[in-house]
Amino acid sequence: MARRKGSRGTSRASADKTVRDSAQKIWLAGLGAFERARTEGPRMFDALVEQGRTMGARAAGAADQALKTMRGADYAGRFDKLEKLFEERVATSLKRLGVLTTGQVEDLARQVRELNDRLQAYGKPPRARKAAGKPGARRAKRKAGARKSMSRSRAKRSAA
Repeated sequence: MARRKGSRGTSRASADKTVRDSAQKIWLAGLGAFERARTEGPRMFDALVEQGRTMGARAAGAADQALKTMRGADYAGRFDKLEKLFEERVATSLKRLGVLTTGQVEDLARQVRELNDRLQAYGKPPRARKAAGKPGARRAKRKAGARKSMSRSRAKRSAA
């Protein structure tokens, strides 16, 4: 069988030509875009700035209107309900975790103070508890004890 030499070479040449043509068109489109940007760029920039101004004015007006609507509406009651619901849910979660509330901690602190006071009063010796109740009682007991020791020392001297 005889092979055709020209068919394969021709298809490759046409593919190469197509690729070159596409590359050429892309290059020319890029140059055209660059030229257009150079010549029309300042006008386009000014047009975009003007559109931005009008959009900014509309946006500011819409924001003002939304703010007026919000101020006019009564959201205070809704926020109070939301806050109450949030506090209840947090309290429930803390209770499940075993965390004490502020009131419970204060109650425990009060009970500890009371127990501490009772223990301190209970730990004092009986004489100190009686003397603590009467002013000047300690001084009188010390004077009486001093008199007894003086008379004992005199008795020892005379016996010697």
